[in-house]
Amino acid sequence: MKAGRDIPVGFFLYCGHVFRRFGLLVYIRYICKVNRNLNVMSYIISDNKRCGVIGYGSWATALVHTLERNKIEIWWHIRNEEVLESLQTEGRNAKYLSDVEFDTTLITATRDINEVVRNCEVILVAAPSAFLAKIFDDLTESLENKFILSATKGIVDEEYTITEYFKHKYGIHYSYLGLISGPSHAEEVSRDKLSYLTVACKCEENAHLIGEMFKSKDLKIAYSQDIYGIEYAAILKNIYALAGGLAAGLGYGDNFRAVLAAASARELTKFVNESFPFERDTMNSAYLGDLLVTSYSSFSRNRRLGLLIGHGCTVKSALNEMTMIAEGYYAAACIRKINEKYNIEIPIADMVYDVLYRRCSPRKRMKELTDLL
Repeated sequence: MKAGRDIPVGFFLYCGHVFRRFGLLVYIRYICKVNRNLNVMSYIISDNKRCGVIGYGSWATALVHTLERNKIEIWWHIRNEEVLESLQTEGRNAKYLSDVEFDTTLITATRDINEVVRNCEVILVAAPSAFLAKIFDDLTESLENKFILSATKGIVDEEYTITEYFKHKYGIHYSYLGLISGPSHAEEVSRDKLSYLTVACKCEENAHLIGEMFKSKDLKIAYSQDIYGIEYAAILKNIYALAGGLAAGLGYGDNFRAVLAAASARELTKFVNESFPFERDTMNSAYLGDLLVTSYSSFSRNRRLGLLIGHGCTVKSALNEMTMIAEGYYAAACIRKINEKYNIEIPIADMVYDVLYRRCSPRKRMKELTDLL
């Protein structure tokens, strides 16, 4: 319901019924509750061209580049001293996508997350999920009337997606939550390679307002209301990309890896449809496209982690080789735990979990999987 829309006559008739039957106090409480709900349902992001960004990795850097190009004023939360100094003195992120140059007149960089939240209505969360709770532990500013936009593909506290975390921890209504998803590797977005994002929000108008902040001739935007499905698809695809890397590292050829990718898409669809039924098409780019690019791209850190393990590295040494976070490592354990309440058959995700956390032989577990596909 948008602000300003006429309220049906039947609503006032029902209010009168409540007043006559239950008295003035109950009537007032009822009206207050209805007003709160109407305010939430009618919330529309203001057009103030300002965005707060949490995170300073490659994806956060690429998104800041996109916002800055569209002349959006940015308040950027950066905890790393080297990155903060290089941005302020050289106009670039010295650690991630260091060739991207910024117009720093549009960017206020700070270590203080409260400064960012205080000055911005839209808060873009693009930090690794494993560190998100710790980052927000420093928050004392209220998140009331802030729109939380997640660009993080992972799980917090081993049981919540990013939007679920903000709803559970801070009581934020889904009208104030949204996400952006791929397929979109940061390396290509930052170099203005043609890419596609999907913005998912409960309110279509808010989704389009956010889309306007990011879209350009090189960055196309699609829209959806399927926050749950797209968020879980983005988590699961990291696990399946890790499986694809394992297969490549173990020496399986293109033929089998194509079968594995198809089976991964089928397993992803099964999980999101059975855990949260919704009218969705998982052949769309936010589901299948994101899975494919993460499974095959040379930029995929999850594929690289699987590749290292497949080549014979221990899980610990493979993780030490990584220069960036591979969300699939954490996602494998979290999805395993979450699936305890659904008991959905997800043999590919189970195989990855066994290799990462139960020290099972990658070759043996992959061979067992081939008999199931």
